[in-house]
Amino acid sequence: MAPADPNSTGSTGGGATRDQASVKVPSKDPKKKDEKKDEDLSEEDLALKQQLELYVERVQDSDPGLQKAALESMRNLAGEIAQEYAKRQTEEAIIDDLMELVGQIVAFHMKHNAEPEAVDLLMEVEDLDLLVEHVDNANYKRTCLYLTSSAKYLPGPDDMLVLDIAYTIYMKFEEFPRALQIALYLDNMQYVKQVFTSCNDPQKKRQFCFILARHGITFELDEDMCSEDDEREGLQEIINNIKVNEGYLTLARDIEVMEPKSPEDIYKAHLLDGRASGGGSVDSARQNLAATFVNAFVNAGFGQDKLMTVPSEASSSGSSTSWLFKNKEHGKASAAASLGMILLWDVDSGLAQLDKYFHSTDMHVIAGALLGVGIVNCGIKNECDPALALLSEYVDKEDSSIRIGAIMGLGLAYAGSQDEQIRSKLTPILGDAKASLDVIAFTAISLGLVYVGSCNEDVAQAIIFALMDRSESELGEPLTRLLPLGLGLLYLGKQESVEATAEVSKTFDEKIRKYCDMTLLSCAYAGTGNVLKVQHFLGQCAQHLEKGETYQGPAVLGIAMVAMAEELGVEMAIRSLEHLLQYGEQNIRRAVPLALGLLCISNPKVNVMDTLSRLSHDADTEVAMAAIVSLGLIGAGTNNARIAGMLRNLSSYYYKDASLLFCVRIAQGLVHLGKGLLTLAPYHSERFLLSPTALAGLVTLLHACLDMKAIILGKYHYVLYFLVLAMQPRMLMTVDENLKPLSVPVRVGQAVDVVGQAGRPKTITGFQTHSTPVLLSAGDRAELATEKYVPLSPILEGFVILKENPEYREDH
Repeated sequence: MAPADPNSTGSTGGGATRDQASVKVPSKDPKKKDEKKDEDLSEEDLALKQQLELYVERVQDSDPGLQKAALESMRNLAGEIAQEYAKRQTEEAIIDDLMELVGQIVAFHMKHNAEPEAVDLLMEVEDLDLLVEHVDNANYKRTCLYLTSSAKYLPGPDDMLVLDIAYTIYMKFEEFPRALQIALYLDNMQYVKQVFTSCNDPQKKRQFCFILARHGITFELDEDMCSEDDEREGLQEIINNIKVNEGYLTLARDIEVMEPKSPEDIYKAHLLDGRASGGGSVDSARQNLAATFVNAFVNAGFGQDKLMTVPSEASSSGSSTSWLFKNKEHGKASAAASLGMILLWDVDSGLAQLDKYFHSTDMHVIAGALLGVGIVNCGIKNECDPALALLSEYVDKEDSSIRIGAIMGLGLAYAGSQDEQIRSKLTPILGDAKASLDVIAFTAISLGLVYVGSCNEDVAQAIIFALMDRSESELGEPLTRLLPLGLGLLYLGKQESVEATAEVSKTFDEKIRKYCDMTLLSCAYAGTGNVLKVQHFLGQCAQHLEKGETYQGPAVLGIAMVAMAEELGVEMAIRSLEHLLQYGEQNIRRAVPLALGLLCISNPKVNVMDTLSRLSHDADTEVAMAAIVSLGLIGAGTNNARIAGMLRNLSSYYYKDASLLFCVRIAQGLVHLGKGLLTLAPYHSERFLLSPTALAGLVTLLHACLDMKAIILGKYHYVLYFLVLAMQPRMLMTVDENLKPLSVPVRVGQAVDVVGQAGRPKTITGFQTHSTPVLLSAGDRAELATEKYVPLSPILEGFVILKENPEYREDH
């Protein structure tokens, strides 16, 4: 039955109401109750109303041709209503009669599978709440899909409102995993709690915990969310990400890549012509340092390698120490820390194996061991806080390298946790007049990581004072630029919340004022896709400056950070960056490859690969270095053969240049990250959610790469370990209700965007069927190829719990 005119005396049955509705078009009977109502309407509205009633009649007609015509005219009517509404809003006229029409049209659209039209109309008249009444079991999924997809293109605060409605609808239909995702997208912890309290199924709660763990936030369950102590402990363990190590190793065994790889296996020097494989002229300490990083990246998380963890029977004196001492001074710090990377996520054996370095007399080795402890604990929370216990006593030591090791270790281990103890430990260092600049810079970054996206006033103030205390000469140092970045990370993705701090930054010394402004803006709008901000950054890059201006670097990175939110933005940003390459000054050209690396991280797009390949032979060595590292970033963890080939050729091209060769080696290590099982992409859950800690780690590395020579090729090469924050297994691991791995067939293919399409379109294309666990590349989506099990999460990524389908029958 059509939504009959609500003013007609509706006590009679449906048929009567319809008769009245149809009679009413011609009649102007003065005795009608509606007489008065109709006189309130302007002529235009009367015409609209009569039109609507005619449509309603037609749509109920049994003739399908008429129905179609009515649907078309409904669409026109919706457009006219939107215009009329806008007109009345400006004149501040009454809109009640319009809203009544809107209600009828929306009800009509929702019944006739035209959810996008209904949503669009309600957005126009600013009354999305109406939607919640009209959705039903048949159309809520499509409606919410449209809402969440359109949110990316709406200006604030509308985008948040739209997602709020989607959350409400998902909660109404108990589609909890989707509701949880929206809660995380909105960064609304109240909503997250609500999802836990509304759901009574313990298995589903476990699935929520896996989603939270993947997102990398710290979250404490309380009595309301889970009443039973044992069950709550189990859930908290999942949130604390304890399971990731065994899941990752299960995947590695399944794919049969447990065999440790040496750096030589990656370089594949035998495939090159004669000249480069010798590499005689190259400084050997730098080569060994490169091999240390390659070894760490390739064997990350596998717990064994051929340099650091060689078992003692290989040589009685223990050969792992001998590799350590093939590195010079600060190189030993990175070498010791690489052990932490190899034992990534395996806290118990990681701490046991790092223990031997704490007894060393060499300051750099101890510093590396402290950093290693931070790396092992990265992304894993632990009830007994081993990282804090081990590292806190070293934070105030004399030696600056030990201090940096401990501070950076704390930053990695507690990223995103907003831990008060860390704040009270680290903030005093920022105001310490005796602390060296590098210690202060790393303290700011670590505080930024621990309080990422929290807008914490106290930390912000401490970093601001530290910036104001710097002398003229210090402001010119490359490391000083990490201070504004630490400040920016506090506001990562928080948009307007940064404004007060941005105002304060305008009072800084003019040497760093604009740099700070760009960094703060780029962090605050990271992942929002805000077009106006991208234009603002492009405007900053268009200025042709005197030498010595550095603020355009963060502006270029800002374009990538803001535009990475959705595919269209990425394509447009890549095009804009091409223009900057052609017309920009040198300092801009140096940042462009890094921005491209962030836009396509772990997603080697051919056009970007070609651009970077061209830039890797650039006349300016800084541009070439940035391009080479970015080749590593876009291919990170993909084992991409084409990039691997490019890098091999570059290694023979630059065989005499130690610095460039070092960059090539780092890139080779990244391409084979975790033997191809890891990804650095900060987006997950079908590219809907952005993990703040992962993005923070990437951005920190990229800012350090803006001045390669001083930082990565200087003595701070361990900033490369900030990437550990973004490393995640790119797997789909299906487990049964006891969380034991369960192998089922799944189809993996390119994801297809099905927003607003009619019927039940296929969500993936060009699929292959594999049995789990499987690897997912960028833009891949998986779906179960069996009906025997039902997944507890609609998005098949990471750990997914399957329960048996009660309606499944073998052999029909």
